[in-house]
Amino acid sequence: MSPDDLQAARALVNPGDTPERQNEKLLTIVGSLIRHAEEITEDRGAAWVQFERAAMLEEQVRDRTRDLERALDLLNASNARLAEAHRETEAARLNLASAIETVQEGFALFDANDVLVMCNSRFNGLLPDIRMQMQPGLTFTRYVEIAASSRHLGMPDGMTRNDWVRMRLMRHQQHHFILTQQMGEDRWVQVSEHRTREGGTVILQTEVTDFIRREREARGRRLDDQAAVLRPTLEHLKIGVCLFDVRLHLLVWNERLAEFLTLPRNRLWRGMHFDALLEQVRGQFIFPGGHSARQLSDWVRRARRIETFQIEVTREGGQVYEIFAQELPDGGFVVSLEDITEVRSTLAELSRANETLEARVTERTCELEDALASAERANASRARFVAAASHDLLQPLSAAKLYLASLGDDALTVPARRTLDKAQNALLSVEGILGALLDISRLESGRAAIDPCAVPLGPVFRQLADEFAPAAALKGLRLRVRPTEAVVFSDRAYLRRILQNLISNAIRYTAKGSILVAARRRGGLWRVEVRDSGQGIAEEHQELIFREFQRIDAHASASEGMGLGLAIVDRAAALLGHPLSLRSEPGCGSTFLLDLVPGARPLALPEPGQAVRIGRDAEGRELVVLLIENDPELSRAMVQLLEKWGVSVLDVPSGEEALELIEATGLVPDRCLIDYQLGAGMSGLDCLAVLRERLGDVPALIVTADRSEELAAEARALGVAVLQKPILTEALSEFLFGAGSAS
Repeated sequence: MSPDDLQAARALVNPGDTPERQNEKLLTIVGSLIRHAEEITEDRGAAWVQFERAAMLEEQVRDRTRDLERALDLLNASNARLAEAHRETEAARLNLASAIETVQEGFALFDANDVLVMCNSRFNGLLPDIRMQMQPGLTFTRYVEIAASSRHLGMPDGMTRNDWVRMRLMRHQQHHFILTQQMGEDRWVQVSEHRTREGGTVILQTEVTDFIRREREARGRRLDDQAAVLRPTLEHLKIGVCLFDVRLHLLVWNERLAEFLTLPRNRLWRGMHFDALLEQVRGQFIFPGGHSARQLSDWVRRARRIETFQIEVTREGGQVYEIFAQELPDGGFVVSLEDITEVRSTLAELSRANETLEARVTERTCELEDALASAERANASRARFVAAASHDLLQPLSAAKLYLASLGDDALTVPARRTLDKAQNALLSVEGILGALLDISRLESGRAAIDPCAVPLGPVFRQLADEFAPAAALKGLRLRVRPTEAVVFSDRAYLRRILQNLISNAIRYTAKGSILVAARRRGGLWRVEVRDSGQGIAEEHQELIFREFQRIDAHASASEGMGLGLAIVDRAAALLGHPLSLRSEPGCGSTFLLDLVPGARPLALPEPGQAVRIGRDAEGRELVVLLIENDPELSRAMVQLLEKWGVSVLDVPSGEEALELIEATGLVPDRCLIDYQLGAGMSGLDCLAVLRERLGDVPALIVTADRSEELAAEARALGVAVLQKPILTEALSEFLFGAGSAS
């Protein structure tokens, strides 16, 4: 048989046919071959060959048939074993189903793909309206949605069914969890979910209704016991109180609540739902605009009542009540009702009385303002009168002194000479009194002009020593003025006047001994002391001596003063901000103490005739100062001062204009004085930064009244010093004509 014949023969025999079918096909093929061989008469040799081939084919067919029969036997045996295994599996499944059906709990098994494999009849047995939908093949998500649709499934307070579905799917992500779920009317099951080793899920549902009921009964007994203890306490309260449990059921209340709500006793009972109580009293109260009883109901139903609920309501009779509600630790809440009608009435009366009082206060204030204005006008008139009178009196006094001085000594007798000396002393006393009156007038009127600056105490002390040494020697007193290098921040003229009055007062009231003037360092301050060995001052008189026209020695003559010296000292010290104190005891002398702030050592200011000279640098070139100041008055004052010193000033009101001026003229200033706050434009520091980018490290000062640490830090970072307002002329002079740099 040729290969083609073999291929054709194989095509005729289908391996998938049963052995019987294959044998039938082979027999048909053999018969056809035999008939074909018999019909051939032309070539007997070829026929014999064909016959041999047919015989061989038949033998092969018989071998294949035997092989197929053996394979069929094996297949039948396998099918028999598979059928047996299937019967055993089905029996095992039925046994497993029967086993889980006997389990007292609800049971369900989901595979690793969250598809329901099997469940027993107790699974969701308390939800009869969905029980028939619990069939194998259900996905877990669909199962949860079906369970949520059951009308028997109880929802926790404040949770919707969609919320419950989200909660249940979220808990499903955990490998193990347990929750208690209400199913049916007052029926409860404990649901536990566990993962299997293969990734599936087993759900067990155990009914715990009896346990929860017993727990409720026990809790109810405890609540009854607590209510029995609590009720007498509540009855003593003047407010109506009621307590509700977590399920919004009434636990306990007092009689005051029933009285306020005008409810018969049979309309309140233990276990009453909050909604039933609210429905009975809803129409009794008038809520304020925009509010209603629904807000209280919404608050009660919140899952978490973090804040309290409080509102005032009224009745048609005019009574006002305050409703207050607060959550309890166990999830319940307490509601109180308080009659605040009397309180609100009292507050209204107080408000009306307050309005009347405010009107009276306003009226009295106006009267006081008028009186104050009159007093201020009178004081101003007195000050003007004192100033005018003192000025008018000083003129003839000066003339009288000149006339007396013009009298020759030779023409006078000794008694006349003594009389002339007394007249001159009297005129000096009057002149001193008038000067003191002028000082008091200026200090009281607030017109005293002060110029705080750095004042060296050494020169002031030397002048005072020279001035008062003769007067002290005349009384036999020793005046000691200790030299000092201290520099303080004060007004030079008023500081000298204060010390003059203190030394003069010490000499006047010291009969023997000594007077000491010294400056000592006390912490961060300089303390000037004027100490005498006089008669001393009793404690009850120590405040009195600082008043006008007050003297301890009532027998002293007017020539010794009018008691204005210490009054001037007190007012001048207060004006300058120098704390003044006194230490004294009768018979032990007195010490007046004046505390002064240290000041920078000033440079020698130029003489008036040297203005042009100091306005030039070491090479004789005129100094050019760029002044950036947006306050017109301060700018004019600065320009006037600098030009008086011989400085050429370029003044502009803003940083932008300063940059434009530099850009247009190409001028490089020798110094820059820049205000920090320049209005809506760039700040002084911003302007200086740009100027230094264009001009290099030009010497500059930032002028400001801002004393904040933030500004100081920014200035330090830019390498520029800050000059505080009010501007010290000494510091300004040092910057312009001293080292020449503020960096």
